[in-house]
Amino acid sequence: MRSCAIVILNYNGEEMLKTFLPSVCAHSRYDVWVIDNASTDRSIAFLTKNYPQVQQINLSENHGYAGGYNVGLAKIQGQYNYYILLNSDVEVTASWDSILIEWMEIHPAYSALQPKILSWKEKDTFDYAGAGGGFLDAYGYPYCRGRIWDSIEKDSGTYNDTIDVDWASGACMVVSAAVFHQLGGFDSAFFAHMEEIDLCWRMRRSGWKIGYVGSSTVYHLGGATLDRASPRKLYLNIRNSLHMIYKNESPYRFSRIFAVKFILEQLAALSFASQGKKEFSKAVKDGYRDFKSNKNSIEKFQPKSEGRKEVRRSGKVNLIFWKWKVQGIKSFEKL
Repeated sequence: MRSCAIVILNYNGEEMLKTFLPSVCAHSRYDVWVIDNASTDRSIAFLTKNYPQVQQINLSENHGYAGGYNVGLAKIQGQYNYYILLNSDVEVTASWDSILIEWMEIHPAYSALQPKILSWKEKDTFDYAGAGGGFLDAYGYPYCRGRIWDSIEKDSGTYNDTIDVDWASGACMVVSAAVFHQLGGFDSAFFAHMEEIDLCWRMRRSGWKIGYVGSSTVYHLGGATLDRASPRKLYLNIRNSLHMIYKNESPYRFSRIFAVKFILEQLAALSFASQGKKEFSKAVKDGYRDFKSNKNSIEKFQPKSEGRKEVRRSGKVNLIFWKWKVQGIKSFEKL
């Protein structure tokens, strides 16, 4: 069995591959694969002509981020100990992958790991997706070292350390291949957004730790597939967050969390409507509607007992929105 496969999921990303694949091929030690989600552009022709060393898995339909990785990785299951799941819009740096895999190999209690993720456009600034390591507040809202809600910090070297986190970013994350498949991979019902947080939550509930290593750095463009400020992304985040919390929390805890989230997010919908952003208001309502209609089909996650104790949430914040919006806290260090 080989050590690691670097796996990029692609959908109509010819321009992203042209821009970012050169750094991956130049700086990576391990096999590079592209899973193509039935692209209709010239992605495959471009890869075949210019990067014959990159191995391809071509799917017959677009399964989204979650399903695309599940279907694609199933085709190489049993060949590698680790996968590095890498967005197509990420520029990597020297030794980035070696640092991550060597760390995983000497820390067998960890099933996922992420590097420091900075912005490709502003390379002295953290990226929205993952930044310096991800956490969850008591109500399931994600935040990061280097990014509190929409407030993003400059990289001053503070987060060059190694710590335990609640979740690793899907923009660039190492996962244990065995654990990924054992847990059924990503939840395909998510289609896209927050599936990596759900996977990491299930990993922690199964007794695995999630890590962050700041000595490895990558640069993420972000928004290449779906703009961060789009109604579609808001809808997916609302729906998928409720799905994730329902699946991983007890019925009692979920009912308490749901009550708080419902109030906050309905107020947000009203605010969007008052600003004339009706499509965003509708996205919130549609997210709740679709969660409720699909709720009975969501299977509660039950960790298999293998002698491992659940790894508790690392984040200590009760409600990150309150800290950010009301108390005005804009950086992780001030929480």
